[in-house]
Amino acid sequence: MSRMPQWARDALSDVYDPCCREKGISVVDMGLVRSVHASGGHVRVELLLTSGWCPFASGVLTEVRERIEAQPGVTGAEVEIVWDEAWTTDRLSERAARLLRFLPPAAQIRDRAAYLAAHMPARGDPP
Repeated sequence: MSRMPQWARDALSDVYDPCCREKGISVVDMGLVRSVHASGGHVRVELLLTSGWCPFASGVLTEVRERIEAQPGVTGAEVEIVWDEAWTTDRLSERAARLLRFLPPAAQIRDRAAYLAAHMPARGDPP
């Protein structure tokens, strides 16, 4: 999936897209980090967005850059959004996929009422 040294994974493990902060799903768990390349003290981070219309992209890019620049030996960092690869749900960590509970394509659900009954919390149950 993504090429990321462990030090960068650790640095970014608590950086959140605001849409996923409440569920505790980091940019690493979302699979938004495509790669991290270090050369000398300079680091280049490539990020994917879940949507090209993400209103929080600027804040996420700034926070990723700040976290990388705070690492020992890093003298500078650039963070870029890459547009040549689309983000898809298969980039999610297993934990993130479980927490987000993406629905299967509608054509795969033969009995909608039974599916909803099996997968939706009852009224009054916590989500």
